[in-house]
Amino acid sequence: MAFSTDCIHAGQEPEPHTGAVTIPIYQTSTYVQPELGRNKGYEYARTKNPTRSALEANLAALEGGKHGHCFASGMSAEDTIFRMLKSGDHVVAAENMYGGSYRLFSRVLEKFGLEFTYVDTSKIDAVRAAIQPNTKIVYLETPTNPMMTITDIAACAAVAHKAGALVAVDNTFCSPYLQRPIELGADIVVHSTTKFINGHSDSVGGVVVSNSDEIAEAIGFLQNAVGAILSPFDSWLVLRGVKTLAVRMKRHEENGQAMASYLAHHAKVKKVYYPGLPDHPQHELAKRQMNGFGSMISFELGSKEKAKAFLDHVRLCSLAESLGGVETLISHPETMTHASVPAETRKRLGISPGLVRISVGIEDIEDLIADVENAFEAV
Repeated sequence: MAFSTDCIHAGQEPEPHTGAVTIPIYQTSTYVQPELGRNKGYEYARTKNPTRSALEANLAALEGGKHGHCFASGMSAEDTIFRMLKSGDHVVAAENMYGGSYRLFSRVLEKFGLEFTYVDTSKIDAVRAAIQPNTKIVYLETPTNPMMTITDIAACAAVAHKAGALVAVDNTFCSPYLQRPIELGADIVVHSTTKFINGHSDSVGGVVVSNSDEIAEAIGFLQNAVGAILSPFDSWLVLRGVKTLAVRMKRHEENGQAMASYLAHHAKVKKVYYPGLPDHPQHELAKRQMNGFGSMISFELGSKEKAKAFLDHVRLCSLAESLGGVETLISHPETMTHASVPAETRKRLGISPGLVRISVGIEDIEDLIADVENAFEAV
């Protein structure tokens, strides 16, 4: 079936006992077994829950994968991927990525003996040069947070697979509506479902999708063993949210393009980072690899003082962590999402004190631009 139809129907057959079109919230911790050694497919809610199972099937279908596993957050989903590795294994990772991912790698996983090399993954030669005999995963984020750099997933997959490594892609910025990494050769896709997939800023969660039975078995074992599962209610919320993913993303895309164009022509903006602009260095790659350019934009104002003046005067746009909600969210990467990244690394990557990131929502674009224009008057 086509994408919009899958959003509404994949994994969501009418409930068999009543015919309810919405999957119920199975708020239970355990399940009665008819007799010793026989159950009805469910034993204990940490292992499996019907509401979560429906969401996992739905998100796997949207990503073009076979298996989905939902977690309590995007970070717990990401962490579980790397629990498949052992001490001494090596990972090639994008040097510019979400600050929480860098924190997980550098301050948690390295303590357990995993090795990380950070490179500009938009340069395939850099990825190739970083691969070692013990490299097990090439970890990509595209577009990157917050600099909006695009990585050629298919090219990286070819390099990684030749070396016997897996490719995992954080697809949070795009959602499966805009980009499906498995179709481009990736082995694993991870999302913070908190963001565009749920889309309503009322649930925190994550998902890992794969096409491999072997990977799915490993992730499923870890999901059960570690227990960082998505609750039945949160699973229901995300199922509710994903039904409108296609229509929401169309509006996000329209508003994102309009806001990027407005910012690109504003006298107080020094630079705009958005793959939909023709001057973006990977604009043509984005056109090939993505089904649109999304609504994530970063722009440079020149100093922290100017960024603060701007952010203190937005009213309709909400100054807050996170992204991907129906409401427009605006943030300061240096002090918010990327505060855990060393200052020298932020400087090298362009995450400056004057950088602002905006997740354009689905409000009327005229109101959003008026709010931003009013804030610029304070700069």
